[in-house]
Amino acid sequence: MKTIKTTLIILSFLFVGKAIAQQPNVLYILTDDHRYDAVRSFNKMITGNEMSELGYVESPEIDKLAEMGTTFINTYCQAQGCAPSRASMHYGRYPFRSGIYEFEYHNNTLEHSKPTLPEQMVKLGYQTFHVGKLGVRIKTLKDGKTKPYAIYQTDIDFRTLARENLTAWGSDWLKEVNGNKLKTPKNYSFIVNDNGEREYISTEIEDMGFQKKGTAEATVKKYDLLRKIKGKKKATFDMGMIIGGVSARKAGKTRDGYYTSVFQDYLNNADKPFSVGSLTYKGINSSKPVFCHIGYDFPHTPVLPPADYRERFKQHKYKVPELSDEEYTAMAKQMKKVVDRNFTNNYSDKDKQTMIQDYFAFCAYGDKLIGDAVDTFIKYSESNKQEWMVIYVHGDHGWKLNEHGAISKFTPWDIDSHNPIVVVSSDKNKFPAGKVVSDFTEFVDIAPTALAAAGAKLKNEEFSYLDGLDLAKVVQGKGPVRDYVIGESHAVTGPRAFIRTNEYVFSIQTRPNTKHGDNMKWALNANYKDLDPALYHITNDPQEINNVAFDKKYKSIAKAMKEKLLNIVLGDNRVEVEWEKWGSGTKAFHSNFAPGSHDFKLKLPK
Repeated sequence: MKTIKTTLIILSFLFVGKAIAQQPNVLYILTDDHRYDAVRSFNKMITGNEMSELGYVESPEIDKLAEMGTTFINTYCQAQGCAPSRASMHYGRYPFRSGIYEFEYHNNTLEHSKPTLPEQMVKLGYQTFHVGKLGVRIKTLKDGKTKPYAIYQTDIDFRTLARENLTAWGSDWLKEVNGNKLKTPKNYSFIVNDNGEREYISTEIEDMGFQKKGTAEATVKKYDLLRKIKGKKKATFDMGMIIGGVSARKAGKTRDGYYTSVFQDYLNNADKPFSVGSLTYKGINSSKPVFCHIGYDFPHTPVLPPADYRERFKQHKYKVPELSDEEYTAMAKQMKKVVDRNFTNNYSDKDKQTMIQDYFAFCAYGDKLIGDAVDTFIKYSESNKQEWMVIYVHGDHGWKLNEHGAISKFTPWDIDSHNPIVVVSSDKNKFPAGKVVSDFTEFVDIAPTALAAAGAKLKNEEFSYLDGLDLAKVVQGKGPVRDYVIGESHAVTGPRAFIRTNEYVFSIQTRPNTKHGDNMKWALNANYKDLDPALYHITNDPQEINNVAFDKKYKSIAKAMKEKLLNIVLGDNRVEVEWEKWGSGTKAFHSNFAPGSHDFKLKLPK
């Protein structure tokens, strides 16, 4: 009897060990507003040159990831705004299938609602961890009211770290300032200097007598802050996003620096607690596989590289893209709206250089943090004899640096929507080292890739809601090959969708207004001009400058792309929801007049 028991115990340990080996630890890294040309290896794959067309960039750690794993170089995001893009990744669904089109809070109680990626990983036996920016604005409902809803078991977000002053820049809803209570809580931004002291960048706080007059302006000058001008107005020192400047703290002590060090502490304190400022968290459970997500903020505003990085990049002069009158005149109105709000032609040449220098310096600093995080993750996995996989997503979307006359994102132009993915795995058969996949891939592929690696049977009904493909199957040539990629975003532009092939990119206004459920088939019957079309012939016009949507030579191309796009985003199981202000809405509207239209196939006329 004793021998049988002993044998069973040994077999059980072997089984558990085997299960862990079959389920790799997964690290999912995401950056923010990250242009693909900030990475030398991506530039080499796309253009044949390592440097950006604008000038000098450096990215040794991401380049190393590309050498170690498989790069999906033609990956496109589903929406060119932070929240809808991040929702598409965490749900594995297109905006028109989830009903999340911009920055709306939403809830998980509707009939079409499905679990997020980390929740599904927990069902598969994983522990989950997140640090940094999440951007998935999910709530749940209780008695008709919204309640916070955590999708990661351990979640250490930016505001938590900022409240501990573990950052160089912070923003939070404050009830008191310097010990003085506020009548009404309000969101204020602040700098945290090397002494751990807060310097509020607000004249309003000074007017209330909570900070010495002139402090905000002095802080702006001390850190050489360059503000984004809204539209064509004049800049003010205390208004507008920070698009250039120097960090108040050294490398490693910024908000992104703390994301990496907190993640390292989580892994290095297996099976025991660790401290984050005055807070305490449990370290990783070494007996279970882990799904980790680091949401870096860089190079999103405020663009504040550490001083040593900034100094190095100040030595380089960059080519500044120019907007011609012809391009501006031919732009679609919705895209022109973005340019007008984020116009850069009224910046000085010096300021244009600064915004580019500081952006790429910030990218270089973040590259180092990514390398440190990945090295620690691989070391932890291998020391525990566990398989591992890293999914590196290069930005939730891109960022214009004077292209098309603007700074920011929100448009279907390539610079805003083209975001490569690198997957590195201990299983080189699934993701070979140094391989480059040029087939179209999309952000909705991230969830099925992680779930399949974790052992999910994607053909089962419970995963039928997923819109994407397992990238391991793409590598093996076992999945469908996309003729096109699609996306839809309502932020800033208003409702607009795009479809992109190897030769063309076409986008149009999809809805008459932002009222969900109202006249959902409007675009099917609207005048072509009222759809505000934009068509770019990429092979002849790689910079997407000449809008040929009204050129008779391209009439048949535009017609075919319009019909395909509208059938997919409006007619293939579309959902819209009146989410209400804090995400408490449950009134959903559906449209399914062209089911199956999204079949990855599009044959365009010659």
